[in-house]
Amino acid sequence: MSPERKPDLHLEIAHVLFMDMVGFSKLLINDQSEILEQLNQLVRDTQHFREAEAAGKLIRLSTGDGMALVFSNSAEAPVECALEISRALKSHPQIPLRMGVHSGPVNAVSDVNDRSNVTGAGINMAQRVMDCGDAGHILLSRHVAEDLEQYRQWQPCLHDLGECEVKHGVRVSVVNLYTDELGNSEVPEKFRQAKETQTAPATPASDTKPGGQSRVWIAALIIVAAAAAAGSYIFSHRSSSKPPPSSTAPEKSIAVLPFENLSSDKENAYFTDGVQDEILTRLSKIADLKVISRTSTQHYKSAPENLTEIARQLGVAHILEGSVQKSGDAVRVNVQLIKAANDSHLWADTFDRKLTDIFSVESDISKAIASQLQAKLTGREEHEITDKPTNNPQAYDTYLRGLAYTLKTTNSPGSALAAQKHFREAVRLDPKFALGWARLSLWDSINYVSGNLPTTTALKEEARQAADTALDLQPDLGEALLAKGRYHYGCLKDYDTAVRYFEQARRALPNSSEIPENLAYVARRRGAWEQSEGYFNEAERIDPRNVRALQQHAISYIALRRFQEASRKLDQVLSITPDDPDTLASKAGIAQAEGDLPRAAALLTPLHFDASDSSSLEVQVYQAILERHPAQMITKLQELLATPDPAVGYFNGELRFYLGWAQQVAGDSVAAKRVWQEARSELESFAKEQAEDPFLIGDLALVAA
Repeated sequence: MSPERKPDLHLEIAHVLFMDMVGFSKLLINDQSEILEQLNQLVRDTQHFREAEAAGKLIRLSTGDGMALVFSNSAEAPVECALEISRALKSHPQIPLRMGVHSGPVNAVSDVNDRSNVTGAGINMAQRVMDCGDAGHILLSRHVAEDLEQYRQWQPCLHDLGECEVKHGVRVSVVNLYTDELGNSEVPEKFRQAKETQTAPATPASDTKPGGQSRVWIAALIIVAAAAAAGSYIFSHRSSSKPPPSSTAPEKSIAVLPFENLSSDKENAYFTDGVQDEILTRLSKIADLKVISRTSTQHYKSAPENLTEIARQLGVAHILEGSVQKSGDAVRVNVQLIKAANDSHLWADTFDRKLTDIFSVESDISKAIASQLQAKLTGREEHEITDKPTNNPQAYDTYLRGLAYTLKTTNSPGSALAAQKHFREAVRLDPKFALGWARLSLWDSINYVSGNLPTTTALKEEARQAADTALDLQPDLGEALLAKGRYHYGCLKDYDTAVRYFEQARRALPNSSEIPENLAYVARRRGAWEQSEGYFNEAERIDPRNVRALQQHAISYIALRRFQEASRKLDQVLSITPDDPDTLASKAGIAQAEGDLPRAAALLTPLHFDASDSSSLEVQVYQAILERHPAQMITKLQELLATPDPAVGYFNGELRFYLGWAQQVAGDSVAAKRVWQEARSELESFAKEQAEDPFLIGDLALVAA
């Protein structure tokens, strides 16, 4: 290797673009020379190559069938150069080039010709990343992608592929960089082959019905363990064990803890929650900040004593505490910004305003925090953190009431209906309330999948109309783009369109964990397990204590029968919500799948037998069936169904399926058949209005079987 380079430059951390030609060794010698000469000229003609070389910030290394370009100016330089090369290759289809980018340590050395050269892990890793790709791919190491995703312009171009095994069993985390015109959007062959070697059950849905998550995954276990029985149900959870948060958090990072409600009327808690959430939302739209989502912070108390430990758990350097006092049309908001490392107060203030001026409080606080953390704001971001979503105070108050229901740790049919009712009323009071329309659409689409609202054509249509109205009113509103993506994903199963909207929403919501979480669901529906894994990991970096995402991550691991990893993920959930019955039921289900019935029984011992908690109930019944002791469960199910709870909807029909199964195992086939007929009749009555509900259709299929 003989790069032209000034001998006095010594690099420590460099940004490496490694490239080679696929199938080069199969070409004739003459063809190799010709194509290599074309590639060299093409690379030399790129702007970033010329600028870096002119500034003395570039080293070129020949690798025989390609080259390595070692930049010392910025992490973006090799990526920009790769895109320029990709654009130029459109006129040279005969050059099957693949590229890999990594930032890492390199050592300045002298080669045999006494010319300056470099070696080191930075170059080796760039080559390993490149080796994971096919012709046309621009692959990045996870390290480089994490640097780029802090900038809005790069976020839509980054697509996590997960891990790839390279030489000597080393595994590297890889991100595919492509745009509509440049790069290669196809999944590399190495990732496809790895996926094909995995044997996985049917792809699980992204959400669950009322009462818990085990509904989705119980079926798979029953298929495996009791294929000859009268029915079957499925496990589906996925998880990625992740190390604890680093002790060195980014300086521009913050978590907004729950505000304390100081109002004499405790019913004003919804208003306090709303003010905190709106401040957090405004901060989260600043790409230069790392802002932890509310789903992670809501598990903490207001003004806790162990701020340093909380900051460590969340991976942030700063904490915002606050309180809200509302009396009539007067509001007082107290806030204090704390540096977690030494528990020192950086800034504090008190705002006394009229209720009609609450938006200015939220904006002033957001701007003050951004200034304290020295966050750079774009023009769009400045506009968004000062934006007034509605001029109607009553509409905003009603919106906050609906928002409070969506922020609850668990979603139930009752809370789903209450939130929908308030969102509908908010947009009735102010038809130009774009954020209200977006929230209504998002809530409808979420519950269309979960079943907490009746899965009807009317619900799907309201979700569409609300999203379209929001986008008509405010085309670049991040929440509206997210709602439109969720509608296409959950209601239409139009995954390509959903992904486009989710990627657009990234630009306006750079700190939203909902976007990678939803992309994880889409990838999982498509069977792209590794890609889904990457998106779940991304969501957890933003939102490390999001119970829903952790549970769904565990679902995927269970579906892949990676039970140890699933169990570790569920342990993370239990560290956040101890003794959560759904999670204990999930862990018991894993024990059942592994054939460890005593461990499953121990996990199920503290759980109640209650129709309102469908997850644990189903696992308990299944445990009795596996142990071949169904008599007690038959009695309990008959007692529940003697006075069925109408609030649980068609779940009563599902209970009849389990009752019939238990009776069949007990040897009473006549009673079992009669109960299954009753279940079928009951479920079919619901299917007339909820024909698109996958859980309901699944229940009918089980009864028919």
